[in-house]
Amino acid sequence: QMEDPIQLKEEGNKYFQASDYEKAVQSYTRAIKLNKDKALQAVLYRNRAACFLKKEEYAKAASDASRALDINTSDIKALYRRSQALEKLGKLDQAFKDAQKCATIEPHNRSFQETLRRLGANIQEKVTAGGPAPHTRVQKMFEILLDENSEKEKREKAANNLIVLGREEAGAERIFQNNGVSLLLQLIETKDPELILAAVRTLSGMCTGHKARATAILHYLGIDNICMWMSVSNEEISLAVCSLLQTISDCLLGQGKEEHHGKEEAVVLDTKKDLRMITMRLLDMLVSKKVSGQGRDQALNLLNKNIPRKDLKDHDNSRTIFVIDNGLKKILKVVGQIPEMPDCLPLTENTQLTASVLLNKLYDDLRCDPERDNYRLICEEYIKSKIDPQNMDKTLHAIQMVSGVLQGPFDLGNKLLGMKGIMEMMVALCGSEREIDQLVAVEALIHASTKLSRATFIISNGVTLLKEIYKKTKNEKIKIRALVGLCKLGSAGGTDYGLRQFAEGSTEKLAKQCRKWLCNTSIDARTRKWAVEGLAYLTLDADVKDDFVEDEPALQAMFELAKTSDKTILYSVASALVNCTNSYDTKELVPELVQLARFSKQHVPEEHPKDKKDFVVKRVKRLLKAGVVSALTCMVKADSAILTDQSKELIARVFLALCEDPKDRGIIVAQGGGKALIPLAVEGTEVGKIKASHALAKIAAISNPDIAFPGERVYEVVRPLISLLNTERDGLQNYEALLGLTNFSGRSDKLRMKIVKERALPDIENYMFENHDQLRQAATECMCNLVGNKEVQERFVADGNDRLKLVVLLCGEDDEKVQVAAAGALAMLTAAQKKLCSKMTEVTTQWLEILQRLCLHDNMKVQHRGLVITFNLISADKELAKKLVETELLEILTYIGKKEDDPKKQHIINTARDCLTKCMDYGLIKPLSQA
Repeated sequence: QMEDPIQLKEEGNKYFQASDYEKAVQSYTRAIKLNKDKALQAVLYRNRAACFLKKEEYAKAASDASRALDINTSDIKALYRRSQALEKLGKLDQAFKDAQKCATIEPHNRSFQETLRRLGANIQEKVTAGGPAPHTRVQKMFEILLDENSEKEKREKAANNLIVLGREEAGAERIFQNNGVSLLLQLIETKDPELILAAVRTLSGMCTGHKARATAILHYLGIDNICMWMSVSNEEISLAVCSLLQTISDCLLGQGKEEHHGKEEAVVLDTKKDLRMITMRLLDMLVSKKVSGQGRDQALNLLNKNIPRKDLKDHDNSRTIFVIDNGLKKILKVVGQIPEMPDCLPLTENTQLTASVLLNKLYDDLRCDPERDNYRLICEEYIKSKIDPQNMDKTLHAIQMVSGVLQGPFDLGNKLLGMKGIMEMMVALCGSEREIDQLVAVEALIHASTKLSRATFIISNGVTLLKEIYKKTKNEKIKIRALVGLCKLGSAGGTDYGLRQFAEGSTEKLAKQCRKWLCNTSIDARTRKWAVEGLAYLTLDADVKDDFVEDEPALQAMFELAKTSDKTILYSVASALVNCTNSYDTKELVPELVQLARFSKQHVPEEHPKDKKDFVVKRVKRLLKAGVVSALTCMVKADSAILTDQSKELIARVFLALCEDPKDRGIIVAQGGGKALIPLAVEGTEVGKIKASHALAKIAAISNPDIAFPGERVYEVVRPLISLLNTERDGLQNYEALLGLTNFSGRSDKLRMKIVKERALPDIENYMFENHDQLRQAATECMCNLVGNKEVQERFVADGNDRLKLVVLLCGEDDEKVQVAAAGALAMLTAAQKKLCSKMTEVTTQWLEILQRLCLHDNMKVQHRGLVITFNLISADKELAKKLVETELLEILTYIGKKEDDPKKQHIINTARDCLTKCMDYGLIKPLSQA
C-alpha cells in the first residue's frame, strides 16, 4: 500500500516534537520521494532542514533550505534556517544576506533583528581585525564594488560589509564623512540589482535613529529619485527602497530610537515641509503609468502606515486631512481601475484592496461630521464626473470606484449607492452584451448586497439576470462572480430566491464547481478568491462541507489564498472553516416544544446526519491533518484593517473547535496556535475574545506553559484566563480556566505573582464555595499552588478574613480530590507562616477532628498532608505541641510511627516519627525505652 506524503509529514512532525530527529528525517525523506505537490515539497524540505540543524549537519540543512526556497522564494522559515546553517558553516556574509531578507519581510521580528545584530558584530570584528585604517577600508569596499572586473564573491563580501558598517553609528558616520552617499548613489546608478540592494540597505542603516543625517541623505538623493527607484518592477528592490523611505519618515516624525542627532542637534529642522513633499510624491506615484504594480503597492503601504493617527487620543489628524484634500481622487482612481481594460495602470493582485484599506483608514481617522461630509462630497463629485451615458468605459470606472469604496469604508460606500441611478446602472450593466460590463457590474452587485436594504432591490431587479449570466456565459471570471452573487442573495433575508431554489436542490454540484475554480492556478487569484466566497456560503450545507474537507487540493489552495492580504478572502476562509467545524451558535431545541410543534403540524427543523458530533469530529481531524492551524496563524498576522473584528471572532470559533480533543492540542501548539490565540483573546468582539480565551484555557490546562507559550508570552495568557472566572461565563469555561491557572501557578512564583496582581484571588476563592464538585476541586487545587506565593500567605495571615477557615473546612470534605488540594494548601501555609499554626486552632472548633481524620485517611496523599500539617503545628510552638499531645492525636502518631518500614508508605511513617521526635525534644513525651 502506497504511503501518504501528508501522513508521513505529520509523522515526521511528531518525531521532531519528541526530539527524535533521525526518525523525523526518515519520515520527511520518504514523503519527499512520494510527494508531487510543489507547496508540500517546500514544507518537507524546510522541515528536514530543521532536523539537520538539530543534528548539527549544517551543510545538509543549508541544502534543504535552498531547495525549499527554489520552490517558494519568500518562505521566511526556510530563509531563516538557511541563515542559521550558513552562520554555523562560517559563511557569515551569506548568512547575513538571508537574515537581512527575513528582517525586510518581518521588520518587527525580534529573532531576526537579534540575528542581524549578532552577525553584523561578527562580520565587523572580522573586518576590523588587523585591517587597514577605517576610512581606507570604506574606500576599499567602494573600489571593489564599483570595479566591474572584481570577483563576484569579493563584491558580495564588500556589499555585506558595507551594510553592516551602515548599521553601526560609528561606521555610518564614517561612510557619511568620506563622500559615502555620493558613492552609494553611483552603486545605484550601475543598475546591478545586487549593488542597488546593498546601497539602499546601507543608506537605511545610516538613516536609522539620526534625524540630521536622514534629512541630509533625503535632500542629497532627492525624493523624486527615491520614488523612481521604488517604482521598479523588481520586488526586492522596491521593498528595500520602501524600507529606506519608512526609516527616513520615522526620523522626520521623531519615531524610533532617537539616540543620535549629530552636530546639527541645536538646529531646529523643519520636518513638516519634507514630510509633505514625501506625501505628495507618494500620491503622485499612485496614478503614474511609469510606476510598477510593486511600486504602487509600496506607495500605498507607506501612506497606510504613516498618514492615519496611531492613537485616536492624539487630536492632530492634519496629515489625513492633507491627503484627502490633495490625494483622495488619486486613491479613488486606483480603486476604479479595471485590470481587463487596456488603459489600466500596472497593478498587482493586492493593489486595489490595499487602496480600499487606505480609504477605510482615512475615513476612520476623521474626527467630526463636517470632515466626513467633505470626504463624501469629494467622492460623489469625482464619481459623478466619470458617469457618461455616451461613454460606457468611463461609466464602468465609476461603478468600479463604488465597488472599491464598499470594500473600504462600507458606510460611505452604502451612501454612494444611494446616488441617483447608481443601483439601476449596475443592474442594467448586468444585461449588457459586453463581458467587461457584466464582470464589473456583477462584482459591484455582490459588494452592494451586503446591506439587506440593497439586497432587496437587487433581488427584485437583478436575480433573473444573474441566473441568465451564470447559465449562458462561457467566461469563467463572470460565471464565478454570478454564482457568488446568487449565493449571497440567497442567504440575505431568506427570500424565495434562496440558494437551494437556484441550485435546484444540488448545492454539491455548485460546490464542486467552486472547488475546481479554487484549484485552477491558471485562473488569476482575484477570480479564485470568489470561489472561496462561494464556498463560504455553500458550506452551510452539511453534504458540501463533508465533501470539501475530503478534497485535499481544494483545502491547500484555500489555505494558500488565506495568506494574501485580502479582507474578503480572510473573512470567507474563516466563514467556510466555521461551517466545516460547526462552530457557529445553534439554538438548543427544547424536547417539549418540539413535541408540541409536531402535534400542531408545524415544521420542525431536524439536524442533518452529517452535522452530528461524530461527523464534526472527523472533519476537525481532517482539517488538522491538512494544516489548518498554520493557515489560521498566518491569517491572525494580517494587518488590522484587513483582519476585521468579525474575522477574528470566526477564527477564534474555529480554534475553539480544533481544541476540543485534548489529543489534538499538542499539534495546535506545535504549529503556533497558542501564540496566535493571544491577540484574538485581547482584541475583537466580546464573543470572539471569550471563544479565544476558552481555547487558550483548553491549551493551558494540559500543556507545558514553557512550550505552549515560551518566554514572556505566558504572562499575556493570564488575563484572558481570568476573564473566564465570571458568573456570566458557563461552567466549562470556569472549570478549564481554573485548570489553566492551576497549571500556570505551579510553574513559577513570577506567574503566581502575575495571577495575584490581576486580582484573580477573590474569584478563585468564590469558586471554592461552589456547590459544583469539579469547580470547587479545581479552585482549591489552584489555591494550593498559589499559597506558595508570599503575598498570598500574608493575605491568609491578615486579620478579618475567613480564608484559613475555608481551607480547614475543605479538608473535612468527603470529596477526596478536594481534600488532597485543601490539605496540600494547609500544609504549605503552616510550613511557611508560624502565625497560621496557632490561627488554625482558632478559626473553627472542628479543626482537631478534621486533622485527626486527615491523619487516619485511607488515601495516602491525604494522610501524608495531614501528618505534615501536624508536624508544622508541633514545630511552630511548644504550647501548641503540648495541646496536641493531650489529645487522641498522640495515639494516632504513635500507631503510625510504630509500623514496620514499608517502601510504599515510608514517607508517611517517617513524618509520624518526626512528629514524635519533636515532642520528645520538647520533653512532652519520653522515649519508648524510658516509658
